[in-house]
Amino acid sequence: MEIRYQSTRSSGENVTASQAILKGLADDGGLFVPTSIPKLSTSLENIAKMSYQETAYEVMKQFLTDFTEDELKNCINRAYDGKFDTEEIAPLVEKDGVYYLELFHGATIAFKDMALSILPHLLTTSAKKNEISNQIVILTATSGDTGKAALAGFADVEGTSIIVFYPKNGVSKIQELQMVTQKGANTSVVGITGNFDDAQSGVKAMFGNKELAKIMNEKGYQFSSANSINIGRLVPQVVYYVYSYTRLLAQGAIQNGETVNFVVPTGNFGNILAAFYAKNMGIPVGKLICASNENKVLFDFFETGVYDRNREFILTTSPSMDILISSNLERLIYKIAGENAEVTADLMGALASNGKYTITAEMKEEMKDFVGGWAGENQTADEIKRVYDACGYVMDTHTAVASAVYHKYKEKTNDSTKTIIASTASPYKFASSVMTAIDKKYNGMDDFALIDELCKTSGTKIPNAVEELRSAAVLHNTVCDTADMQKTVEKILELN
Repeated sequence: MEIRYQSTRSSGENVTASQAILKGLADDGGLFVPTSIPKLSTSLENIAKMSYQETAYEVMKQFLTDFTEDELKNCINRAYDGKFDTEEIAPLVEKDGVYYLELFHGATIAFKDMALSILPHLLTTSAKKNEISNQIVILTATSGDTGKAALAGFADVEGTSIIVFYPKNGVSKIQELQMVTQKGANTSVVGITGNFDDAQSGVKAMFGNKELAKIMNEKGYQFSSANSINIGRLVPQVVYYVYSYTRLLAQGAIQNGETVNFVVPTGNFGNILAAFYAKNMGIPVGKLICASNENKVLFDFFETGVYDRNREFILTTSPSMDILISSNLERLIYKIAGENAEVTADLMGALASNGKYTITAEMKEEMKDFVGGWAGENQTADEIKRVYDACGYVMDTHTAVASAVYHKYKEKTNDSTKTIIASTASPYKFASSVMTAIDKKYNGMDDFALIDELCKTSGTKIPNAVEELRSAAVLHNTVCDTADMQKTVEKILELN
């Protein structure tokens, strides 16, 4: 059955998977969603015998139905190769009575690698399928991890260029170094004086600017997105939830059909939405536990049914979750509104104009799969130390938010369902926060000295992605005001 894609904001013409990947964002500003979420066509017992790459094919072929078997397998095999430092790509580690799904073994040591390793191949394949002659300009905003993973994925990929905007004072030192030292003749990195939401809003405005699109087309360019708003990002993320469930099955840790809970540290909502899609494909999932940091707009939404971004933006030690506009939530809103594009468009319009919207009681009932939770800065640090003291396992700050939220949930509910926590970044990416949580004596120590201490403490090898930063030259030093983002893009692309 062919799966096509439609906008969350209009019931107009739908498009193929490759067209949705190329466009990134629908013409009306909506997000592309599948006309129906497909079911797995292979039994979970069979998938339990498969490698990560084979599992990826089983999942992705259901969504990307206009890709041939050869095209899709070629994309998968080029993505999930030696740039991951473990053969299983996404290892499942049992510690402290819970399973941590380690999604940080790729080239940039964060979960974004899982999707951004394959997106460039999906995008260039899509361009060929649709006979696109323009150069594709990847325009993206990052709260820290997407930027580097996208830069690494698209660097020197023929027919593409990439421009990444990030909040200059809103990412960790290692995250910033990873971006500003990125090689590649087709890469540009720009710090902005605002926060992530400012960067994301600026990018969305450029996507919606018809006059800019016309000028770019005349010069042989067109925009696409590497943010999680691109369906080509979301589909590969579904894979690791299917994979992790079937690993538990393969190990005999669960019986076929037994439910598991997933806990996901959440900012932009794409990662936990992928788990929801996995459930809809047939994975037996109990609760989807959405873990927030002090920017707890999602927690409040699940509690009250009111989404309200009119609040202080807090810089935390888990910066990839420092987000008040969770773009991917729009896809869930569309689903719980009975796939009513008009309702979705009205709610998103209210968010844009008033900074808030309220869903109906019926829509809230449709979200019963989800549970919200949040952890403050002290709780996050305490959880890093608690787990380290308990079993010697060192986790990053985002994973610690999820872990703290899970233990609060378990204490409150006595839910003994086997649980998988999405571990979204390597502790090496946030060495300062991690090491000072373990012992205050590390406070104020140089970043790379801390990385050496983390290596000793955790007994793990320093990832190449961090090691190479010691001597890497800064290649990108552009900074602009939020209001000047479009001018900066015009200058980079020499549109004037």
